[in-house]
Amino acid sequence: MSKKILFVIASEGFQPIEYGDAKKVLEAAGLIVVTASDHVGAAVARDGSTAAVDLLVKDVIPEDYDGLFFIGGPGALEHLDNEDSYKLLREWQKTGKPYGAICISPRILAKAGVLRNKKATGWDGDGELADIFVDNGVEYVRQPVVVDGNVVTGNGPSAARDWGEKIGGILNIG
Repeated sequence: MSKKILFVIASEGFQPIEYGDAKKVLEAAGLIVVTASDHVGAAVARDGSTAAVDLLVKDVIPEDYDGLFFIGGPGALEHLDNEDSYKLLREWQKTGKPYGAICISPRILAKAGVLRNKKATGWDGDGELADIFVDNGVEYVRQPVVVDGNVVTGNGPSAARDWGEKIGGILNIG
């Protein structure tokens, strides 16, 4: 049976390269990628492209998936940096299954408390990531992709393929 993972994207302003490139890598390896967001229907990427949303973040049942990963983009903080996402992430962490984020979204994981005592990376174009990580007990590693146990973080679109490959690696699919 194929492993099923969940990508969480903002309903407006998700990063299409991070979503698309990582999804292609994982689907090519035989994974089923399901997409959740803060609104149902089509999510609109920062470049105007769209992605079908399969379910709402608040309706995710962690037992149904083998991995949970948040995609970045300018809409991530506006649409996903909230209690629904934090609740899902906290519930998810208890399962022991792989999770992570790319670009600006590791900030969401840090604020949810699920990166505490972990090494992680993320987008730092505004110079605020180090402080956010310190405030939330995260060790900032300035690399394109960082794997710490079952957590995979990436720093942006240029790391999307590698991030997807590392997710596959911790899911033992490639």
